[in-house]
Amino acid sequence: MADVTASSSSGRSARLPGAQGFWPRLLSRPAARFGLGLLTLLILAALLAPVLAPDAPNAQNWLDRLKPPSAQHPFGTDAFGRSVLTRVLYGARISLLAGILPVALGLTVGTTIGILAGYFGKTTDRLFMRLMDVLLAFPGLLLALAIIGTLGPGFKNAVIAIGVGMIPVFARLSRAEVMNVKTNDFVEAAGALGAGHARIIFRHLLPSMTSPLVVQSTISIGSAILSTAGLSFLGLGVQPPTSDWGEMLSSARRYLPGAWWLTVFPGIMIALTVLSFNLIGDGLRDALDPRARLRRTKQK
Repeated sequence: MADVTASSSSGRSARLPGAQGFWPRLLSRPAARFGLGLLTLLILAALLAPVLAPDAPNAQNWLDRLKPPSAQHPFGTDAFGRSVLTRVLYGARISLLAGILPVALGLTVGTTIGILAGYFGKTTDRLFMRLMDVLLAFPGLLLALAIIGTLGPGFKNAVIAIGVGMIPVFARLSRAEVMNVKTNDFVEAAGALGAGHARIIFRHLLPSMTSPLVVQSTISIGSAILSTAGLSFLGLGVQPPTSDWGEMLSSARRYLPGAWWLTVFPGIMIALTVLSFNLIGDGLRDALDPRARLRRTKQK
């Protein structure tokens, strides 16, 4: 009995992502350091927007209408005389939330479905996976448009639409991890010792999938930001006068090519934000994946 318990405990701890040495491994990658630094600056800019912004995001000044970048307005002004810099800073808040909230929805629902399907199998697996196949049959943007067409435009509905589209990704990932782990000796030993389904799932299976889920979530945030910006560009996401990078790009179309600053600065912010999450995701994958660390060791 003691041997079985020890085997279960050691097997479970071996599956937990090792916290020891994680940050040195992550920070050893220049790309990951750049991504973390860039994301830190973006978060600080969003939090300190009331301090950094020269005025309120919706403050209009018709005398400064469509002014190019200058010392007074570093990013220029839009058609209503509003500071583009101010709206970009406040738009960072919306864009970061637009990346995190849909991923949180997809991660929560998708992981739950994947665990139930992979653990119980049979009818439960077939039912959930066929439902995921139906969702995957629609392109992500088309599915989001269908959901928003039903719920109506707006930030909240855009979050729901994009989050639903991410559910199959997390469901399939977590299902694959569960099916790979549940046949291991430490899981079978836990069942033989009388552990219930909930204990096996939360103490043995869920820790084993932490690393791939963290990596997938980080990369998916960048995708969610792009999707939300795309919906706002189409007029289905964040609604005016709320400051949002996608909405700013949409409003600027009619003033091109003259007022180039109206699209350049929001576009750069979208690109930098997505880049930061992608670089961090790649760094997390290498830092949390033992096989990647082993490959680097062999190369040295």
